[in-house]
Amino acid sequence: MDWGMKNRLSKLIQPDRHCFFLPIDHGYFQGPTRCLEKPGETIKPLLPYCDALFVTRGVLRSCLDPTNSKPIILRVSGGTSMAGKDLANEVLTTSIEEIVRLNVAAVGVSIFVGSDYEKETLLNLAELVNKCENYGIPVMAVTAVGKEMEKREARYLALACRIAAELGAKVVKTYWCEKDFDKVVEGCPVPVVVAGGPKCKTELDVLEFVYDGMQKGAIGITLGRNVWQNPHPVAMAKALRAIVHENANAKEAHQIFKGESK
Repeated sequence: MDWGMKNRLSKLIQPDRHCFFLPIDHGYFQGPTRCLEKPGETIKPLLPYCDALFVTRGVLRSCLDPTNSKPIILRVSGGTSMAGKDLANEVLTTSIEEIVRLNVAAVGVSIFVGSDYEKETLLNLAELVNKCENYGIPVMAVTAVGKEMEKREARYLALACRIAAELGAKVVKTYWCEKDFDKVVEGCPVPVVVAGGPKCKTELDVLEFVYDGMQKGAIGITLGRNVWQNPHPVAMAKALRAIVHENANAKEAHQIFKGESK
């Protein structure tokens, strides 16, 4: 791995080998998501607690301060919406010139293994890796499942994660599953970060699955809605950071949340 690649990854993955990524890219297919209508205002109080932001180029340019920002993971796939026929029918939306111009730490692309567009999205990933390797830019693969939520089980996730790593992703973002998540991580030769998905019912639910995922080998998390849609987003961010970087368990993190949300 060359110097540029190592340098960019070191901005994302902290010295303790863990990371807390905050995604705010939801608008690329959902439009003005609740609590994310004004992304810059939403994330401002959360910046001290996350390690990087996952964001589109439009929001990056229009809403984020270039002189006071966390490292950026740039969302570079899209082309579909909630109103369309199939969220899996994505293409690459951002050129390598644009990626370099924005000086990002990494890029992110979704793959839809098992969908009608499996081949197309895997080729998106391969093409992106081919281009980004020339510039020392890491690629994060996102193992998306679209509306087919039943695919969030270990056998499917292990398949998707391994394929992403085989195609050259340096980090894989995937969903946590209650059973055999350790096998998902063990079968992936690059670091795995846990995705949040839809907002959970309680804060303790979030903290428990994050703690379990970390205990089973994930190096960190990339949670958005379960943070900034919480009535107390800063308290939630502090609690999650305690699990990721301070070795807190779910109950200890929940006490942090309750203390911060009073």
